[in-house]
Amino acid sequence: MNNDPRLLTQVHLTVAFHDVDMMGVVWHGNYFRYLEIAREKLLRQFDYGYQQMRDSGYAWPVVDSRIKYRHPLTFEQAFIVHAELEEYENRLKINYKIFDSETGKCTTSAYTIQVAVDMHTKALCYVSPAILFKCLGVTP
Repeated sequence: MNNDPRLLTQVHLTVAFHDVDMMGVVWHGNYFRYLEIAREKLLRQFDYGYQQMRDSGYAWPVVDSRIKYRHPLTFEQAFIVHAELEEYENRLKINYKIFDSETGKCTTSAYTIQVAVDMHTKALCYVSPAILFKCLGVTP
């Protein structure tokens, strides 16, 4: 699966003033926004972004996440968020790494897990819906 370039992405960002605390360090909750920006780009690369999800009748809430803060990001620091789709059969598991743009040092690692929920019945899907497999170009 990792040979498909659509399943990997990266976004280049810079820490904004509104993201930092009084010490100039990114507040821990803002990292989830950085992950979301990379996740949206990744999903759009295989034509299953949030609008396509909604239009296909499925919501994909995040049900689990983990972040390991290795080194702080600070005001005006340029950084890169890498995102990679690891699992898709029963859920979407996306792994992330955040790197300092200047040094290449990994500052943060994370993952998110999303599951499909039928928007009409509100039922949790224990297997990813066929539309996801179609967008990925794989047979379930």
